[in-house]
Amino acid sequence: KLIAYLPDYAPIASKLSFFMNLRNKLTPLAYVIEKTIGFTSRRDMPTWRADYFRDKEIKQNLPKKVKSSDSKAVILFVDTFNRYFDPEIIRDASDVLVTAGYQVFIPKTPRNKPLCCGRTYLSSGLIKQAKQKAQTLVSILAPFAEQQIPIVGLEPSCLLALRDEVPSLLPTKQAKQIAKMAVTFEELLAKDKPKMRLVNNGKAYLHGHCHQKAFDAVKPIEEVLSKIEGLEVETIESSCCGMAGAFGYDASTYDVSMLMAEENLLPKVRESNNDDIIIADGTSCRCQIEHGTSRKALHVAQLLKQSLLIN
Repeated sequence: KLIAYLPDYAPIASKLSFFMNLRNKLTPLAYVIEKTIGFTSRRDMPTWRADYFRDKEIKQNLPKKVKSSDSKAVILFVDTFNRYFDPEIIRDASDVLVTAGYQVFIPKTPRNKPLCCGRTYLSSGLIKQAKQKAQTLVSILAPFAEQQIPIVGLEPSCLLALRDEVPSLLPTKQAKQIAKMAVTFEELLAKDKPKMRLVNNGKAYLHGHCHQKAFDAVKPIEEVLSKIEGLEVETIESSCCGMAGAFGYDASTYDVSMLMAEENLLPKVRESNNDDIIIADGTSCRCQIEHGTSRKALHVAQLLKQSLLIN
């Protein structure tokens, strides 16, 4: 339930980030939590951020009726994980999209409560709660999806839930239209091919998230990265990183999680040079890579922001 209800208590946890992050600093506390709750003490939990992303940082007042000339309007679907753990990814993605010529906005919600795809509830078997989250999301996004406005996401498991789980939970015309308009960050850029000058001399290793692989969404990443002048990209041939959401945090499955990571992914990262770039869009994937190699992986949005040449 702590995993399932994370989107509900995340706003409070981030405001209390100092206290919430003590578990990573105090070994005895981590041990107590393992014995009482079940989260392994052998890895850090994600770090709560006091500077979490607020929707007001991006335009929210785009009218529901978008003019036909505003064909570059896109909704940025902000997931719980990047919002509260890696907010710089959202900010970098927004900057890249604006530079590429898009009108980026986030629809206003009742009481300014962030939208949620319901993934955490569904993964924990809480179908009723997942449906409630999906219904709220559909009611907010449907008017924009009906106007053919793309819904762009950064966390693969959350964005692709709009294409798969949400229409299954709510087999409605509105949910199906949202599924049709939901695209990953890289799928949007690969399709539209906006004019941007990108330069980054070096070598990058790409690890694909399991959902990206399942939806054949790794190819658009490779296509986008190929537009960066001077960058050599190698896709790591690996299976699941081993985190699989909360799987890698469970004390009873930690060892299996690490065995999966050691099959291909972690050895390849260790073989790379320290100045090589490691790319992973998934929050869990980045956590696993940092835990197993002490290397910090980047989201594609972060790499593009670093590579932008603005005249």
